[in-house]
Amino acid sequence: MTDTLILNARLVNEGRITEGDLRIGADGRIAAIGGGLSARPGETVVDAAGRWLLPGMIDDQVHFREPGLEYKADMASESAAAVAGGLTSFMDMPNTSPPTLNAAALQNKYDRATGRARANYGFYLGASNDNLDDVRTLDPLTAPGVKVFMGASTGNMLVDNPETLDAIFRETPVPIITHCEDTPMIDALQKQYVARYGDDIPAECHPDIRSREACMKSTQLALSLARRHDTRLHVLHISTADELALFEAGPLVDADGRLRKRITAETCIHFLRFDRRDYARLGHLIKCNPAIKDPADREALLRALADDVIDVLATDHAPHTLAEKHNPYTRAPSGLPLVQFALVAALECVHEGHFDITRVVQKFAHAPAQLFDVAERGFLREGYFADLVLVEDTPFTVTREQVLSKCGWSPFEGTTFRSRIASTWVNGRLAWDGSRLVGDPAGQRLAFAR
Repeated sequence: MTDTLILNARLVNEGRITEGDLRIGADGRIAAIGGGLSARPGETVVDAAGRWLLPGMIDDQVHFREPGLEYKADMASESAAAVAGGLTSFMDMPNTSPPTLNAAALQNKYDRATGRARANYGFYLGASNDNLDDVRTLDPLTAPGVKVFMGASTGNMLVDNPETLDAIFRETPVPIITHCEDTPMIDALQKQYVARYGDDIPAECHPDIRSREACMKSTQLALSLARRHDTRLHVLHISTADELALFEAGPLVDADGRLRKRITAETCIHFLRFDRRDYARLGHLIKCNPAIKDPADREALLRALADDVIDVLATDHAPHTLAEKHNPYTRAPSGLPLVQFALVAALECVHEGHFDITRVVQKFAHAPAQLFDVAERGFLREGYFADLVLVEDTPFTVTREQVLSKCGWSPFEGTTFRSRIASTWVNGRLAWDGSRLVGDPAGQRLAFAR
């Protein structure tokens, strides 16, 4: 691999926008950042012509469905969609088939990703009611964290034993990430709606069944456990304005880069782009857990990102086939494919004036790296891996033909975004040229500096 020189870019990094150049070394790392860098013989030169140059996004919440559900997604197809969307690293959830509940299953996923993933990869260990020993003995260098489903999930991954839950929070050697919804409350509400509608419950009832009260009760429980044991807790996919009052506002790290918060919060791109009004148009295509809720929740989440109440932005990319999504409510699965258009959707919030582009980079690149101790990624820094995305403010409209996810559809079809991904580099190699995938998969296993 030869050096690459990117000239005349607007670099977005660590809260600042600067005009300058960036050199990618032959080792796949950022060799130099500055103004007036000169091309060397044999070097590939890219004129950014004033376009945005960002660190590649780190998506800390995806479901790439492998192993066990490859008919709707796999690491190769979904990582391809990710790099096309400017996402250069992903952290995949453990609710696969079989679930990732021990070190052997974790290693199996790393083996599957090797040579096939176009983006860099890390995998969570899952918690269950009966794998406490696996949680206790987890090597902190092998996983970004332990995922605890405190709401309904697949298989044996709903942790509802109070003693086990307490022990997981007390003894985990890595950060805990939680899905917070109270299952008994949800089950009781769904029975009421089934009694009224049968299986074909209207999609717009989903946020009433998976209610804000169910989210609030479970999130409060998670926070109480974390405070009792001083656990590093990251609460995923906050969907309600109500929950925001539970979290501390302010920067994630101090001036020396040390974490200020032991308890952090995350929201997802679909909670910023859709609300209850969209069920009439999109139905089960936007059915997800927790549910997309009211316009007021959407506005509150946007403000919370701007005000540093929410620390991380992610996707919760969770593809299903269109045939599955077209089932009646009780059989239509929850989740939607998002990685390919998540960054441009976040930038649409910038165009709308909710926050600036430095905030997107902070929440979608810097913060995941800081929170999960990701080594040498997530920033434009000399010596760091050259995971980069070049963005231009040129409108495009999403069509089904553009979708690279194996499920073959997007909830954003027909949406016109004002920015597009012009290029993506992963470990210094061009992976997406603005219209097609380039080269062989170059993703590497994420390292955790712990």
